[in-house]
Amino acid sequence: MKLNDIRDNPGAIRTFKRVGRGIGSGKGKTSGRGVKGQGARSGVAINGFEGGQMPLHRRLPKRGFNNIFRRQLVEVNLGRIQTAIDAKKLDASKPIDAAALVASGVLRRAREGVRLLGTGEITSKVTIVVDGASKPAIAAVEKAGGTVSVLTKKPEVDESKPAKGKAARAKAAKDKATKDKMAKAAPAKSNG
Repeated sequence: MKLNDIRDNPGAIRTFKRVGRGIGSGKGKTSGRGVKGQGARSGVAINGFEGGQMPLHRRLPKRGFNNIFRRQLVEVNLGRIQTAIDAKKLDASKPIDAAALVASGVLRRAREGVRLLGTGEITSKVTIVVDGASKPAIAAVEKAGGTVSVLTKKPEVDESKPAKGKAARAKAAKDKATKDKMAKAAPAKSNG
């Protein structure tokens, strides 16, 4: 193999279309753009424009929403963990958590946690500590004699700060009205 023998795969490189090179070329004069009009000019790129007709992306209904509280978990399969154990990158006698997976090179980063999936086989008896796990993954680890601990993260609520939002304001107004009503209904004490 020499440098002058190196070739790309057949069909990977196509010769570009040489336009505007005279009528004999087959792409002369208007260069395949037709005659006049917007498309014949340069700088035309109207994606999704259908000539005034309601475009497809507006004809179709909206559906679903993006959950802004969704946690971005990194997925790891049992097969990857077993391969790392066989290669002595992971110690099966110690608990395997996100930090251990990143340190061993199984994962590049842990993001907001790790989710264990059941693709591949695990033969080692291991203790795995993750933020989420599928049922087949848990069953496979327990079958091999190991355990899976799933961490549950509860949303942190600061009790010292007042609640925000329309529902919270409505509840506060209702509580105030109830308190006022109770104050009026209470019998007045007489100094007698």
